[in-house]
Amino acid sequence: MRLVRDVVSGSIVRLALVLLGLAACSSPGQFVWVAQLPAQYTARPSEKDYRIRDGDMLNVKVFNQEAMSTRERVRSDGRVALPALGDVDVRGKRPADLKQQLEEKLKGYVNAPSVTVSIEEFQPIQVSVLGEVTHPGSFALDPRATVAQVLASAGGLTDYASRDGIYVVRAGPPPLRVRFTYEDLSRGIPPSQAFVLQDGDLVVVE
Repeated sequence: MRLVRDVVSGSIVRLALVLLGLAACSSPGQFVWVAQLPAQYTARPSEKDYRIRDGDMLNVKVFNQEAMSTRERVRSDGRVALPALGDVDVRGKRPADLKQQLEEKLKGYVNAPSVTVSIEEFQPIQVSVLGEVTHPGSFALDPRATVAQVLASAGGLTDYASRDGIYVVRAGPPPLRVRFTYEDLSRGIPPSQAFVLQDGDLVVVE
């Protein structure tokens, strides 16, 4: 799922909260270049390592058992309702781990059950963009989006933007202010390309 839309409703409040986090976690001049970050920030997880989040749409199929198969969105309590099994806690689990768990639970109903678990829709993350971009605001993005894609969703940089003054600010914990260059982002050079965004991140272009 690509950029889905520019979130207008409630964005002012969210933006204000993020700015408070910016003021609290960083003062002018304090930052770390993305290339100096530990690997945990720039090791983009593969799909098999993805952990299920609230709002994700799951497709659970039980081989030759159509009545036990379902397509459900993860609720805000981190659970989905599955035929025969009822509510199952799925939040934070890898699809492969959930598959094994369901196969074990279904042994009481099916002989040698075979289950597949796939994620049809990922719950978007919210990232705000401020500064020298064409359309500042808050955006709903695929959780695998890159910083370059965030800037594209904001319409790109203005003519007055600093090409080496692009920051991602995270309130934490721990608080973080990471610096990027436009050249590295536009060319897809790692680790800029691999930096893992989180819900609530703020991108600032000087």
